[in-house]
Amino acid sequence: MQQLTSEGQRIVNDLAQRFGFSPDAVTHMLFAVLNGNGSMAQFNHSEFGGSGQWMKGGMLMLGDMFNYALKGSVDALCSEISGILANQPGLLRSGSFQSQSQSGGGQQNQAAGAPMGDSSLFVPDPASHWWPKDLGQPNATGNQNNVRYAYFANAHRLAVETNGQIWVYDTLDHQIGGFSQQQGIGGSILFSSQYGTVVLSSLPVISINGRPQEQSRPELAPTTTSSPSASTVPQAESDIFSAIERLGDLRAKGVLTEEEFTQKKAELLGRL
Repeated sequence: MQQLTSEGQRIVNDLAQRFGFSPDAVTHMLFAVLNGNGSMAQFNHSEFGGSGQWMKGGMLMLGDMFNYALKGSVDALCSEISGILANQPGLLRSGSFQSQSQSGGGQQNQAAGAPMGDSSLFVPDPASHWWPKDLGQPNATGNQNNVRYAYFANAHRLAVETNGQIWVYDTLDHQIGGFSQQQGIGGSILFSSQYGTVVLSSLPVISINGRPQEQSRPELAPTTTSSPSASTVPQAESDIFSAIERLGDLRAKGVLTEEEFTQKKAELLGRL
């Protein structure tokens, strides 16, 4: 459990005094509501009648089901905590950013918004800020199968940490909505955008461990296979024609349909 700042502890003590609970009970509920993204909480504390559940809008279940005074206090406490969390930058997730394993097992976690450490309620966790500082705060972060990623929509950058290396990609005009990893650990890393499902290695590499890369080298990217959808648009004409040739190979292998090939070819030729 992340530690509270002095401001966070002050707020907990204030809530404890006003609602008649101990700071320990209020802290327990604070994290329960946070884990429920500000709209619900599952908790288990003796001062709340044991285990129970709260949902924003009036639904509340307590172990001490006939203690209506306790119900009123718990509901009011949860509602106030929800409001406090909503006013803290980056604590509550929004949108539909997703991360999932398409084949095989693997742990996964995702969140849209800034890390918990950016709130005045919690002590920052240095390990949660692993991406290059010049990228600022990500729009979404996540981890899966020992791979961590952070997406910076405004900067058109994606940072991926794997095998002790931090790769920074140019996301071009993609509006990334989620990630997945095929075949468990070591599988191809894919992302979804307005163009469908795209392989990570199709994006230009900006830097590796802080070292700028003059030219994207997709074949060196971590845990990659052939791209199911090529959407990287090289700037040089020779690179554009090479990309079209690769599209033709993907079409011949059945990875791309004729319609997808024609669409991507037209997009590339439009850059000439």
